[in-house]
Amino acid sequence: MSNKTLDINDKLLGYILQTGVNESPLERCLRDETMGLEMGKMQIAPEQGHFMSFIAKLINAKSYLEIGVFTGYSMLKVVKAMGKDSQAIGCDISKEWTDIAQRYWIEEGIDSQINLKLDKASQTLLSLEPSSFDLAFIDADKESYNVYYEECLRLLKPGALLMIDNIFWGGAVTDENTQDKDTLAIQFLNKKISSDGRVEASMLSIGDGLMMVKKL
Repeated sequence: MSNKTLDINDKLLGYILQTGVNESPLERCLRDETMGLEMGKMQIAPEQGHFMSFIAKLINAKSYLEIGVFTGYSMLKVVKAMGKDSQAIGCDISKEWTDIAQRYWIEEGIDSQINLKLDKASQTLLSLEPSSFDLAFIDADKESYNVYYEECLRLLKPGALLMIDNIFWGGAVTDENTQDKDTLAIQFLNKKISSDGRVEASMLSIGDGLMMVKKL
């Protein structure tokens, strides 16, 4: 028993990855390729990807919205978990990164289920129909997190789930004197969600912090 979350050292993390994460050879290949990129640190952790796929199955999600696709690891995990009768929309602005994603989606055979929108997410989201999605994930530019949050609440069905990444921002959210715009944006949204009567939420210490939000 423990009255606080354990520190995850490298040995314990290795145990988690070995015994608690199901990752296909293709998924591992994508993760390895991404780790070799200059911006590879933007990729979610494998245990987070596994958790997200578990959530997709748990709620029987069939429609998924992702804001910030990067090289496509989270999209690959979630769409596979949702099954062949599901559909997803991905928002990103980088053709370079999403070209990598699409290679792996094609190899997995899920590319026809994913509608990739290469444009500013704020514009793409405005074009989508309200109450259309069972599940959503925000992992894009932090200054726009509040905009994405509000749009996701509009676009999610009642009872649907929203996952928000990087809510710890490497621990920077605890700095009350910060002037960093990204940190301030995440601090603002975390506080807003904690008292938002439109949702129920839980803050998880997985990866760089993952906020789970249920639309009421």
